[in-house]
Amino acid sequence: MNQQVAVTGLGVMAPHGADPHALFAALMRGESAVQPVFPELAKPAAAATVVFDESRWFTKLQLAGVDRVSQLAVAAADLAMRDAGAMGDVDPERIGIYAGCGMGGAAALEAAYRSGGRVPPLTIPAFMPNAPAAHVAMRLGAQGPVLTYSVACASSSVAIAEAAKAVQQGEVDIAIAGGSEALIVPGVVLAWQAMQTLAGFQPGETAGAVRPFASDRSGFALGEGAAFLVLESAERARARGARSYATLAGWGNSCDGTHLTKPDAQGQARALRAALRRANLQPEDVGYCNAHGTATRIGDVVEHDALAAVWGAQFDGLRVSSTKALHGHLLGAAGALEAVITVLALHHRQLPPNANCNVVDPACSMNLVLQTGTAAPQLQAAISNSFAFGGTNSVLLFRHG
Repeated sequence: MNQQVAVTGLGVMAPHGADPHALFAALMRGESAVQPVFPELAKPAAAATVVFDESRWFTKLQLAGVDRVSQLAVAAADLAMRDAGAMGDVDPERIGIYAGCGMGGAAALEAAYRSGGRVPPLTIPAFMPNAPAAHVAMRLGAQGPVLTYSVACASSSVAIAEAAKAVQQGEVDIAIAGGSEALIVPGVVLAWQAMQTLAGFQPGETAGAVRPFASDRSGFALGEGAAFLVLESAERARARGARSYATLAGWGNSCDGTHLTKPDAQGQARALRAALRRANLQPEDVGYCNAHGTATRIGDVVEHDALAAVWGAQFDGLRVSSTKALHGHLLGAAGALEAVITVLALHHRQLPPNANCNVVDPACSMNLVLQTGTAAPQLQAAISNSFAFGGTNSVLLFRHG
């Protein structure tokens, strides 16, 4: 079987809120959710956090042993299924959960470390990386494959690709695919600060701290949240009268195989070409790239070089932006949130800006979306890049309609 894969539901619990369309509108206006966190730390820190009322989805009794990372996942997946509409008579064994999570329950681990020896008894099931997928399955009654992909920053992008394969090959009727991450705790922030990958900023300037592809970029800000897409065959979606936001036409995965943390343009280019091949498209058919764009000194240049290598003479026709400047880097959930944003860019035919880039680095010179409110009335296809520590590269390619 080789069915078209339709995106029929979107759900987010993100720094810009719980409504995907409101989230996209905020990004189109260039609104940043990055704010100062943990003033007690020796070095200033900033992150994009989620305002979340867990009582909408959990009773106090249910919350025992459920880390924030799983709470956000349950909420986003539930909202995605609601957005997809009535599913009709679907066998629970034909519903699959495909979730990405990079680090698991950071809050549970932080609490255990700070417990003074009285470690909560449910710490292990709270922090295990597959807990979000398991809780989503229990909440939505999914009895098919329930799988977790932990591939650093590519986790949820890989999960979405694997879900699309399962739908395309007829292994499941409904795939709930995405990811979650909730690691804004002091210990994790300190660890990232030690890697010297987080953006520097002056007091009062956190909103503009992350500057992808800019000459003065200095790194990223962490973000938290969850995002899920409902995938099903286009045939099934039509039969039940469902709205299709877009089709997931192609995906590509590769590994650099060169370095644990330093990216490689050739490896990224392999994933980009694989996505184009699977979608049976040429580079000039794709009009927008939601870039991985972490605003690190090395990473942004490597991504530019990979795109330039694949697009070649057609590179000027590809519009590019990294939305991490506004919602932070969600690590294991980044690919899912950015997939939702890419789908909405196609659906609304609008391009979110590459914010805070006042002077483009000459080594990153490309057709960046530097203005807010940019329309793209002819947009037919778009890609979302996710490039991870460990060298894994994941590219998702969506088509309009």
